[in-house]
Order: sequence, then structure tokens, then C-alpha cells
Amino acid sequence: MDFTLSIYEHLLRKIQETQHATCTVRQFMSNQPASSAKKIVLRHDVDRRPKNALNMAKLEANLGIQSTYYFRHMPQTFKPKIILEIAAMGHEIGYHYETLAKAKGNSEKAYHIFKRELDNFRQLSEVNTICMHGRPLSPWDNRDLWKTYDYTSLGIIGEPYLSIDYKNILYLTDTGRRWDGEKYNLRDKVNQQERSESFSKTRDIINFLQHNQQTVILQTHPERWAYSPASFLISYGSDQLTNVVKRILKKIR
Repeated sequence: MDFTLSIYEHLLRKIQETQHATCTVRQFMSNQPASSAKKIVLRHDVDRRPKNALNMAKLEANLGIQSTYYFRHMPQTFKPKIILEIAAMGHEIGYHYETLAKAKGNSEKAYHIFKRELDNFRQLSEVNTICMHGRPLSPWDNRDLWKTYDYTSLGIIGEPYLSIDYKNILYLTDTGRRWDGEKYNLRDKVNQQERSESFSKTRDIINFLQHNQQTVILQTHPERWAYSPASFLISYGSDQLTNVVKRILKKIR
């Protein structure tokens, strides 16, 4: 059974057996650790179920691993107590923004919302990087806000979709509850070279990393990684329904 916390722990332990260094998005953008050419950037988008993110963060901390958690500023995800606890473990907290969608395409309004929400996060933790939330049901791409404004003026050093050259980086995302779910992917995309490798299960990634020295950005959604049989069934059912909707939207668009 894939996409469980036990499988994720197995993946992390196998990564530690390789010569790859794990790091946060901020560390990667700051070229840390500079001594390692082979890096695994661990990025988590907390779209819902923040308790799952907390469980994942505890697992990583127990293994001495730091990663990045991008939280949406929504009632179901903006939980100060959880954010503070994850930050206290040494993980990076980032802002998973979606303000252009919230403002229905009004850039000026979206920017004001962005600054207010960013300030709310910074009252809890240092925030150096941001990452757009795809919000597949919205007609607006939240990244378009930066066609008008400059996030660096707010002390942000980078945005993974805009600040990273993926030409020599393998980008893997668990969108669609699989690692090759491009047909379910509406906006969570990067410009990378077409890869010859095929990844469906987490075990495929493990096998690849044991024989490859490429830098990898590994993007997950913690709500997808179950910690119990009940949470697995809930997550599985939710993903199947979401995938159907995304496939329909992709055909329409």
C-alpha cells in the first residue's frame, strides 16, 4: 500500500543511505549545503488536513531531516498552534498563496490580501519563500500576480515555480496520488526536460535514487500520506473524486 507515512519513512531512510543531502526550499535557493552537489529538496504543500503535516514533520524531525511546509491561509489550514510546532522542529514555514483567485483576478486587491496574510504568517514564523496554490477550480493563475508586483520587495527570496531553473533538476509531485499523474495536473507544472524514467510508485523513486546522482525536488501533499487505515480510505476516496474533476477540467480548458 503506497502513500502512507510508513512508506514515506522508508523513502527518507533510503535517501539517507545515498549521497544526496536533504534540504529545504530556502536552503536550496541559498545554495545550502554548498558542499553537496546532489540534493533532495523536500517541499510539502499543506492544502488541507494540517494534522497530517504535523505527523509528517515529526517523522522527519526524528530522522534529523528538515523540509519546507507551505500552508494555505484558509480556516481549515491556517492553524497557528500546528504551524508553531512544525517551525519549532526546525522546518521551514512558507506561504501557499492563492490571493489572485480570492480577489477574482483583481491584482491590486490580491496584493493587499497577500501582504496581510504574509504578515499573519510572519507573526508565527520567519517566511522567506512562497509558493502558489494551483486552485484547479479557479480560472486565475495565482502566479500572475507577479507580472504586476515584485515579491522580493517584501523580503521574499524566491518562489519555486518562478525562481528555480529546472533544466537539470528532476521535479516529482504526488499530484493524482501517483508520481506520473500529469493527466491530473492542471497547474502544478514546471519547465523541465522530458524524462526517460517512469515513476508510478514511491518504490520507483527509491530505486532511481540508489543509482542516480541528479538533484531532485520532491513535492508532496501531506493529506495524501495516511497514518492509519481510516485516513488512507478517506484520502484515497477524496483523491479519486478529485482526479475525475481534474480530468474533466483539463479537457474543457
